[in-house]
Formats: sequence, C-alpha cells, structure tokens
Amino acid sequence: MQRDSIDFSSSDVGKLFRRFLFPTVMGMVFSAVFVITDGIFVGRGIGSDALASVNIVAPLFTLGTGLGLMFGMGGSVVASINLAQGKRRVAEINITQSLVLPALLIALLSALLIHWHEPLLLLLGTPGELMVPAREYLVWFTLFLAPLAVFNILMFIVRLDGAPGFAMACNIMAACINIVLDYLFIFVFEWGLAGAVATGIGYVVGSGVILWYMFRRSRTLRFVKLKISGKSMRLTVRNLWYMSYIGFPALLSELAISSLMIVGNYTFIHYVGKDGVAAYSIACYIFPIIFMVYNGIIQSAQPIISYNYGAGLMRRGRKALRMALGTAALCGAAAFGFTWLCSPWIVGLFLTPDAPAYAIAVQGLPWFAAGYPFFGINVVTIGYYQSIERGRLAT
Repeated sequence: MQRDSIDFSSSDVGKLFRRFLFPTVMGMVFSAVFVITDGIFVGRGIGSDALASVNIVAPLFTLGTGLGLMFGMGGSVVASINLAQGKRRVAEINITQSLVLPALLIALLSALLIHWHEPLLLLLGTPGELMVPAREYLVWFTLFLAPLAVFNILMFIVRLDGAPGFAMACNIMAACINIVLDYLFIFVFEWGLAGAVATGIGYVVGSGVILWYMFRRSRTLRFVKLKISGKSMRLTVRNLWYMSYIGFPALLSELAISSLMIVGNYTFIHYVGKDGVAAYSIACYIFPIIFMVYNGIIQSAQPIISYNYGAGLMRRGRKALRMALGTAALCGAAAFGFTWLCSPWIVGLFLTPDAPAYAIAVQGLPWFAAGYPFFGINVVTIGYYQSIERGRLAT
C-alpha cells in the first residue's frame, strides 16, 4: 500500500500532535476570521442595526459549518481506520462519499431556506424593524451555504492526506480574499449587506484550490468515481448514515451554538431591545474563534487517534487525547483572561464608543467568556469519542 509521508502508527505521538496542531489551529482561526471580518465591516461600515441583523441570521452559518464538520469528521474517522487496516481503496471511496452527496443535499437545503425565508426569519425572532436587512443578508449568505460545508469537509480530507500546512494556507488565502472583498463591497461599492457575497467567494475559491490539490498533488488519497447502480447507492447511503452517526456530535455542538444565539436574541430583544442584540452579537462573533481553536485542537489529534484505533494501538490514542485536553484547558484559560482584561478593545473593533450597544457589550463580554475553559474540555472529549467510533457517547 502507498503510505502517507506521516507515519501515524510509529512516529512519536507528541511530535505528530505538534506537527498538526499549529497549522490546524491557525487554519481554524482563519476560518473564524470569515465571521469576524463580516462583523467588523458591517458594524463599522453599515451600523448597529445591520450588525444585529447579521447576528439574527448567524445560526445559518453554524448550520453550514456543522454539516461540514459532521460529514468531514465522520468521513475522516472511517477513512483513517480503513487506511490503518490497509484498505486504501475503501478509504478513497469514503472521502468521496463524504463530499459529493452532502454537497448536493446542502445545495437543495439552501434553495429551500431561501424559498421560505420569511417564516424562517420570524422563527429566528427577527423584530419588524430589522426584517428588511435580515432578509437581504439571509438570501445572499444562504446562496453559499454549500461551499461553506464543502470547504469544511475538504479540510479534514487534506489533513488526513498528510498536508495540514496546505490546509492552513487555503484557510489563510480564503480569509484574505474575504477581507479584501468585504472592504471593497461595503466601503467602496456600498453594496450594504449584499457584501455577504465576499464570504461566499472566499469559500468557493478555497474549495477550488483544495480540489486542485486532491486531483493533482495528493500524497495518499484520491477521489474516485462513484457507481450509480442500485446496490452501490444503497451502500453509499449506508456509509453516509454511519459517517453521520459518528460526526453528528459535531453538528450538535454547532446547533447548540445556534440555540445559544437564538435564545440570546429573543432574550435581549425582550429585555433590552435591538441595542442589546447588537451588543450580544459581538459575543457571538468572538465565540466562533474560541470554538474553532478547540476544533483545531481535536482535529489535530483525530487522525492520530483514529489511525491508531484502527491499528489496535489504543495507548497512543489516549496519549494524543491527554495532550489535546491539556492544550484546550490552557487555551481556554488564556482566552478568558484576555477577554476579561481587553473587553473595551475587543468591543471597539465592532462599535464606536458612542454607540448605545457599546457599554452593554463591554460589561457583558467578560461574563460570557467565563465558560470558555469548560467548553474546550467538552469539545475535545466529544471529538475523542467520535475518533474511536463511539458516536452515542459523543452525542
């Protein structure tokens, strides 16, 4: 069997984890930059009402990300185990299945969400005065829900192929495209919330570059042609169901964040009004960075854990888990301390001090950050159980 340039079964676990950690975490952080950049440019270039509107629609971003993480994690775990057992062709079928059909299904979901956007906005708790800008942002952003999910799935595939540095480079490139286009569309062309297409273009270009890599430069894995016979389709559906079973906790985590946003929006609208939603949106913009860091930590450990699980080397997998937990705890404590000390500076990135929402956000953000360390332990533990096919425990 052609082997990956990274030997998951005999190389030092600490060196393996560190080799994946920096590029994976940095790549995930730059993924979160997509969201942060939108918030900064929207808040500074359009206003707090637009910022509140974006936060109302933000659960759709977590939905797209969650679907990508679900199929990406599930496909990567199954493919890792098959690679460890010498079944390279099966692993290639796994990664192809985890990408193609989910992309088609999510594209269909996008069309349905756009068609029923008005009841969806009401369900998300959109107040009447924000209905028009929220509708505009929802339609433009939802057009790119499938590229968002595909981009996240491809990240898992490239890292499994042994190229975490390339995955990081694609994340940085896509984020830079988003930043430049956000500035042009909002400040120069004055497109308003239609500038959401900048984020979509970033995902499309990033996905295109990764696909080029997989077809031209991949080290171990290749996409294969899926058969469309009845037997093959039944097998594909069965495999996707199992991948979804393993990866579902990743989607559930994203849905929990969506619920956090929705309930928070309802609460702040009721007790504080739209300024409260604008202030709360800043916490919701910062949170994806924290979540992506934790995701990056467990995704650094996942191929090590899954490969050694498939090879029957559980002690090596548990060592990778301990390293991931320690890293997550340290990062969580650092993020909490930084937020507590620098809350005015963080809020100032999004709003000017004279904005009504500014004082609310400065006061509330440190309390929101108190949960960061605990959330990190939770995310890493979930990822470990996913990596060893314990989907029920992870859920």
